[in-house]
Amino acid sequence: MFKKIMVPVDLGHTDRLEKALMIAADLAQLYGCAVHYVGVTTSGPGSVAHTPEEYTDKLEAFGKAQAEKYSLPQETTATYVSHDPTVDLDRTLLRAVEESGADLVVVASHVPGLPEHIFASNAGYIAAHAKTSVMVVR
Repeated sequence: MFKKIMVPVDLGHTDRLEKALMIAADLAQLYGCAVHYVGVTTSGPGSVAHTPEEYTDKLEAFGKAQAEKYSLPQETTATYVSHDPTVDLDRTLLRAVEESGADLVVVASHVPGLPEHIFASNAGYIAAHAKTSVMVVR
């Protein structure tokens, strides 16, 4: 059914992604497909890494750890560099969906509150604008 699952990853908050990561791994095992982890970072130093190269190394290590933990058939990663991820995150992730060739995106979200009535959530934006199936996991 699925050939490639894309999972956006915030390396600064991996503890909040566990449910989405588990679901993506379960689906990958069920359908024998690849999981593609995507991260977005800045070109300057941040809380997770000092450089995009360091961020890429950490994302690759994260992907390998997920593959081992869940016995995934294959994993890949991609780092996208943005001048301001707070502003560009939605568009950057949509570009990642297109470029990855994923036919399913599994994205973690939080329980909506008052701010979501004013500002759209990243997961909601991806679900509304991606040309592929999107599973939003709370």
